[in-house]
Amino acid sequence: MKLSRTRAATFTAAITAVATAGITVGATTASAEPMDSEKIRREVSPTKVFDHLRAFQRIADQNGGTRASGTPGYEASARYVERQLRDAGYTTERQYFPFTYTEILGETVRENSPTARDFDNHVMTASPSTPEGGVTADLVRPANLGCTADDWAGVAAAGKIAIVQRGTCAFAVKSQQAKTAGAAAVIIYNNAIGELNGTLGDNPQGVAPTTGITQADGQALVAEMANGPVNLTVDLRTLVEQRETFNVIAETKRGSSDDVVMLGSHLDSVVGGAGINDNASGSSTILAVAQAINSPKYALKGKVRFAWWGAEETGLVGSTHYVAGLTQAQKDAIRTYLNFDMLGSPNFQIGVYDANNSGKANPADAKISPGSVETEKFFTDYFDGIGQPWSDAVVSGRSDYKAFADNGIAFGGVFSGGDGIKTAEQVTKFGGTAGVAYDPNYHTERDDISNVNRTSIDIMSDAVAHAALTLAQDPTLVP
Repeated sequence: MKLSRTRAATFTAAITAVATAGITVGATTASAEPMDSEKIRREVSPTKVFDHLRAFQRIADQNGGTRASGTPGYEASARYVERQLRDAGYTTERQYFPFTYTEILGETVRENSPTARDFDNHVMTASPSTPEGGVTADLVRPANLGCTADDWAGVAAAGKIAIVQRGTCAFAVKSQQAKTAGAAAVIIYNNAIGELNGTLGDNPQGVAPTTGITQADGQALVAEMANGPVNLTVDLRTLVEQRETFNVIAETKRGSSDDVVMLGSHLDSVVGGAGINDNASGSSTILAVAQAINSPKYALKGKVRFAWWGAEETGLVGSTHYVAGLTQAQKDAIRTYLNFDMLGSPNFQIGVYDANNSGKANPADAKISPGSVETEKFFTDYFDGIGQPWSDAVVSGRSDYKAFADNGIAFGGVFSGGDGIKTAEQVTKFGGTAGVAYDPNYHTERDDISNVNRTSIDIMSDAVAHAALTLAQDPTLVP
């Protein structure tokens, strides 16, 4: 949905005024002061965000190196958030739900012929185990990317190990199609430089034991297959069980409940790491915003609601559960949902979710709900107004905005990048290194406090604070 010319001019003028000089809005209480986003941007400082990041790192260090849902590290992370919120005047709520917990106990991919070597690999979250002793068999590959039955037509996959390139469809679909064709295990190799850390979703059905390897290793194996059979052993051992976890929800007491601006960030890490960039960076930023914006000096027309999602890493379970429990009236009351997943990537971009598909890179099945284009424009106008370069971030459906988009709720947000590859054009905008992932330590044990870029946090935290306050002051900026 495009803005009319008059509406667009009004919208741009309003955002530019806020970004440069601030706006004054009528107070809702006697103690409220004239407001501009510069004040709250100063309050939500990188120092404040890093205070929270260090707290999450300590929690991981004290709990086996992880903050994954269903573990003591997640419980401690939630308690920290709740304590900080209560001190800032909020009433917090836990929203419980079941999910599928997966822990990797062992992962081996060994080539037996024509050479003998082991490959670094990462078992997909929610993957079943191979039989005891693993699967030893020749490699087979589909005609295409393994997303349809036609891709496997004529492939003698029974009892074999399938090797498939990443792309087009979800990892679970590739695994399901390979298993239907008879494959005993599946190796998915990346379609870009870097390790492949993926998930099969929450409680996937009909999947084979599945792991991920790098693009280089995958291409090398495929090249070897052209010269004759390639025999591998794949031994994946996983713990998969049902556990319970929860979301943490809080909202400002001031503001209309009929006009809600919602900010969300997943609180959980992967099992194999502390998850400080992914996603303590987002959790810490919205926590700092929540602490600042609840002051009576800020006049709010609409409520600001905050969510720290559980079990995002196992298939967006917490946010999906939350949206499924809303009535239509409650959905309608959310003016826009702002998602903040990874804000401090070491090789960062300043990405804005590309709702209008100007980057021409959105998957065909990515849903764009009404108001999302205007939410994108809100962020891009802000960055343009302060002279900050930005780039389009693909709306891939891989983060917690998906459930909101699927239910017709406007969404948007900023994203510093995950396992995608930084382009030369982005290097001219943001610095860094072309041809390398935005976060080379994505989903690994190396995602610790040293994995967060302070410049990215500084730019992104300003944008988050500006969005929360300005949209709560004038919710009509998103129609």
